[in-house]
Amino acid sequence: QVQLVESGGGLVQAGGSLRLSCEASGNIFKIHAMGWYRHCPGKQRELVAVISSGGGTKYAESLQGRFTISRDNAKNTVYLQVNSLEPDDTAVYYCHAETTSGEVWGPGTLVTVSS
Repeated sequence: QVQLVESGGGLVQAGGSLRLSCEASGNIFKIHAMGWYRHCPGKQRELVAVISSGGGTKYAESLQGRFTISRDNAKNTVYLQVNSLEPDDTAVYYCHAETTSGEVWGPGTLVTVSS
């Protein structure tokens, strides 16, 4: 099995930045892509960004530019750098992994952006 644990969420003022981390453990050899989703209040969960095991990235078109996904394979960790935060970025951010055994989700980390 694969386990995911997010960290780095919190309260930040509009215009600020955050870096979210997601550490994978367990059968990490089964992972072939990892990504970040978010669930904003009153909206459906949406894709933010995905990074493949080869390093290729994909972003939600509406979020491209302020969000950067990266990975450190030595640390089994994926990061999401978010700049110029806006109140509409307030959400629970979830780490996600596509594995040979199916999808895995982290418990989520709350990001609150104050105006």
